[in-house]
Amino acid sequence: MDHTEQLDVAEAPATARITTLDSLREHLQWAIELEHATLPPYLCALYSLDPQRNPDAAQAVSSVFVEEMIHLALAANLLNAVGGRPRLDPATLLAPHPRTLPHADRSLKLSLVPFGADALEMFLRLERPAPPGAPAEGDGYETIGQFYDAIEQGLHQLCAELGEEKLFSGDPARQITAGPFSHTGGQLKAVTDLASALAALAEIVEQGEGTSRGEVWDGDRDVFHPERDEVAHYYRFQELKLGRRYRRGDTAQSGPTGEAVVVDRDGILPMRPNPRLADRPSGSPIRTGQERFNRTYCILLDQLEQAFNGGPAMLGTAMGTMYALKGQAQRLLQTPDGDETTAGPTFEYVEPESRG
Repeated sequence: MDHTEQLDVAEAPATARITTLDSLREHLQWAIELEHATLPPYLCALYSLDPQRNPDAAQAVSSVFVEEMIHLALAANLLNAVGGRPRLDPATLLAPHPRTLPHADRSLKLSLVPFGADALEMFLRLERPAPPGAPAEGDGYETIGQFYDAIEQGLHQLCAELGEEKLFSGDPARQITAGPFSHTGGQLKAVTDLASALAALAEIVEQGEGTSRGEVWDGDRDVFHPERDEVAHYYRFQELKLGRRYRRGDTAQSGPTGEAVVVDRDGILPMRPNPRLADRPSGSPIRTGQERFNRTYCILLDQLEQAFNGGPAMLGTAMGTMYALKGQAQRLLQTPDGDETTAGPTFEYVEPESRG
C-alpha cells in the first residue's frame, strides 16, 4: 500500500460511518428494509393502472417494481457475502402508511395511493439522484444514493483493514442468482468478493439514479423497446410526469424531447388513499379481502427470508405467491369503497399463527 492509499483509508471515517464489520452488516440490513419500503407504494400504483389503457405507465411502474425486488435480493446477497443473516420480519417491515422512508430522508412520506400526480411526486423524491459530491455521512441520508455511497466506502475501508477473504466470509451457497428478468434488463448476480459487491451496488444505484450520477440512462437495454436504452427510475417517472420520452442526446438538463407518453386518467382505479383495516367493520367484505391480502403478503416476506437464508428454491414459491397477491389486490381495487373511491390493500402485520 503506498502513501496515497494509506491516506485514503485514514480519511475514510470522515465520510463513511461504517468502520466495523458489525456496522456494515447493520447497514446492509437497513438496505433490505429501505428497499422493501418502496414496494407497497409501487404495488398500489401498479394495481390501480389498467395496462390496456395505460401501457406506458404500467410498463414503467412494473419495471421499477421488478428492479426494486432485484435490489432487495442484491442487498441480501451483499449481507450474506459478509457473513450476515438477512431478515424480512413483517413486524419490522410493515409500518402504518403514510410512513417515513427508513434510514433515509425522514421528510419523505410514503403513502399507498393510486397512480397519479401525488404518486409521481412521491416516486420522484424517492428516486432523486444524489447531488454531485454529496457526502455519504450522517444518521439521516438525504438520498438513497448517499446511503449506498456510505456502504461502498465502508466496503473499501474494511477490505483494506481486514483483507478481502476475511471480509467476504459468507457461504456462497446462500447467494441468489437469476436473470435477466422480464420487465427489465437488470440481473441478479452472486456477491463473493469486492468486485462483485461493487457491481451489485452499481446495479442498485444506476437503475435508480442513472449512470455516472446525473445521466439519464441506467446502462441496460429497454426490454419493451429493444431499440432504446433504458432510462433510470427517476427519469422514467419524469417521462410520465412531463409526457415525453427521453431519446439519445437528451440530458437531465434538457429534459425529454422524444415521442409523447400519454396517461389516460380514466384508466386509473380511484383507490382510497392509505386504507386501514380499522376503516371497515370486522366481517365486512372489504375488510375480509384486506385481511386475506395481508396474510398473503406476510407469507411472501417469510418465503423471501427463507430464500435468502439457504433456501434459494423458495424464490420460485415466492413468485407464485406474488401472482396470488396480485389477484387479491385487483379484486379489492375493483370494489367500491364509497365517496367515488375503491378499496385497496393495507399492508398490515399479521401474526404468524393467523396467516393460515
